[in-house]
Amino acid sequence: MVSGQNNPAPAAEGLPTAVSDARAKPSPRAGGRPAAAKKGFRPEVQGLRALAVLMVVAYHVWLGRVSGGVDIFLLISAFLMTLQFARKVERGEPLRLVRHWLHLFKRLLPAAVVVLVAVLAGTWAVLPPRRWPDVLQQAWASLLYFQNWVLADTSVDYYAVDHSGASPLQHFWSLSIQGQVFILWPLIFAAAALIQRLLKRTGLTSRYPAAEKWLSYRALLAAAFGLVFAFSLAFSVRETAANQAYAYFDTRARLWEFALGSLLALALPYLSFPRGLRVLMGWLGVAGMLSCGLILVVDQQFPGYVALWPTLSAALIIVAGQTGSPLGADRILSARPLVGMGNISYALYLWHWPVLVIFLVAAGQRGANVWQGLAIIGSSILLAFLTTKFVETPLRCWNWPEHHVWRAAVVLVACGALLAGPVALWQNRITAYDAAAAAQPASDNPGAAALEPGYAGTSSPSAKVIPAPAELKNEFATIEGDCTGRLVPASPVLAQICHANQPVGTPAKTIVVLGDSHSQQWLPDWDTIAAQRNWQIVMLIKSGCRYGADAPSRADDCNEFNDLDRGYVMSLKPDAVFTLASLTLEQAPFETEVPGYLDGIKGFTDAGIQVIGMRDNPRFTINMADCAATKGAAAPACNPPLSESLAATAPMDAYHDVPNFFALDLSDYICANGVCPAVVGNVYVYKDDNHLTKTYTQSMSAIFEQRLLAETGWH
Repeated sequence: MVSGQNNPAPAAEGLPTAVSDARAKPSPRAGGRPAAAKKGFRPEVQGLRALAVLMVVAYHVWLGRVSGGVDIFLLISAFLMTLQFARKVERGEPLRLVRHWLHLFKRLLPAAVVVLVAVLAGTWAVLPPRRWPDVLQQAWASLLYFQNWVLADTSVDYYAVDHSGASPLQHFWSLSIQGQVFILWPLIFAAAALIQRLLKRTGLTSRYPAAEKWLSYRALLAAAFGLVFAFSLAFSVRETAANQAYAYFDTRARLWEFALGSLLALALPYLSFPRGLRVLMGWLGVAGMLSCGLILVVDQQFPGYVALWPTLSAALIIVAGQTGSPLGADRILSARPLVGMGNISYALYLWHWPVLVIFLVAAGQRGANVWQGLAIIGSSILLAFLTTKFVETPLRCWNWPEHHVWRAAVVLVACGALLAGPVALWQNRITAYDAAAAAQPASDNPGAAALEPGYAGTSSPSAKVIPAPAELKNEFATIEGDCTGRLVPASPVLAQICHANQPVGTPAKTIVVLGDSHSQQWLPDWDTIAAQRNWQIVMLIKSGCRYGADAPSRADDCNEFNDLDRGYVMSLKPDAVFTLASLTLEQAPFETEVPGYLDGIKGFTDAGIQVIGMRDNPRFTINMADCAATKGAAAPACNPPLSESLAATAPMDAYHDVPNFFALDLSDYICANGVCPAVVGNVYVYKDDNHLTKTYTQSMSAIFEQRLLAETGWH
């Protein structure tokens, strides 16, 4: 997960429960009074929450893996909510859903808003401007509980090792799912109560006493949640296998975890096991919790059936309950420190992720070492304690909003306004900046044209560098049209990713673009030429797969993809193929030959298909656009020397004797005067640490065409 797990939001009505069996009774601990001062309070559940949140935090800070902690929180929240509503209905109390929802979100929202406002401040102070729009969008999504859908739609990698590139609000996805379930579950409780009343009115249960057991309120709930569990788990397994990145954030793929918690709450009064067995169950549950993230490699498996591991482990601990045995796991889980940690678990989860991300960005690191991690965790615990003490607890104990529904609504609106105001103002400023940048005359942003010999133009002093930071994420070129007719590959794999432009009639030339994103970034130039000369451009790109013959240093899936590309080209027989003929690296040696390149193009050139081999652009260890935006375009860090960016001699210069091969080198329009700058002609050269912006590539269109025609002799 970017992190590994998620949001321990408070249960629907707090942690006290009314489980009345022997397991709910507090057991004394050596050296102190019992942890459960309130009747029915289950300290081991609170300790379970604490252990889960500590697992989540530790895994995020140090391991970058899924721990299973979030799945446990989802189960616990539904478990406690089901206990509460079942008691209400069985006591004949009205559900008052609107009052319930307002009371619940009055507890959840204030602490979340405090963290969101703090994240906005950290974003402004530390994060580069290009990341501001996404954080602001996610602030709205977090406030309104649909953050999970935003992340699903953008295919966020929740397992990325480099947390410094993650959103500081990414962890709100699970709180959003919980918020959605906190709306849905009470509707199920109310529907079951209504059905039960209707059945009683029909006299069915009085005429058939045997049916009363099967039509009881708990039986109706069990049937409802059993169906939710079955359908959601089946959906989760299927979607995880097909699209795990989306499934991870999909509410539908997570409902079964809540349903399991509800079924556990309904079944608990009927579960009775010997104390010795419950001691064993408790320890098995703890072992399962702690081992899940260490044993399982879950990158492509959560939240499918694999998530049964942590959820069933937590269920074992809950069923074991208070054993009263000095050897029971509940003795540890009921200890005062863990129970206290459970009290601040919600706030701790809210704080730990943004503290981690903002620290890593400020420090320029991809991960935290042991001591830095301890400092991050310690700071997060302190912030969680202060938030609980001065925000959560006072608002929870504030009686004024409890007297009228509208008062609770006022509190929620006021909390939302504290965040909505700054977010809206900030977004308006970004929009105004973007509009001003887009309205500039072309002379203010010549880009590569500024490197033309004899260029004498000047930008106005107030001219802004383009593209605007908010637009950098859109600065990657592609071809929108799908391949049709004779262009459709026979391979289903290629057919899914094959794209082509739409020339008029019979195209004068057909060029196939092969390779990875560094080939793709030159599409603006190809598109410009194709429009003028009626050429057909076909794109067959796989990210991270530089074109070449099979090579041990290249991933197997890339070798297989390149084989498919090779077969497609030989079948289509286009006029030319465009590839990258060198490979740049972040560290020395900074530029090398592409593994298997000559063998990869030999079949083409032998068949008379021309090959245009482009020299690669530099790669860096920093985001060049961020460097220029935060330190200034003239900063030395944003202008690394040419000698640390490219080889003294282009590797493809050695290929001049290869028939039908034509080398294309525009590196003098990317690096000039011995440096490789982040900004040229008031245009960002890079959108990140290695990809050229579409805007800058387009500014090279004229020189691209000139050199292409001169090299190939095309007309």
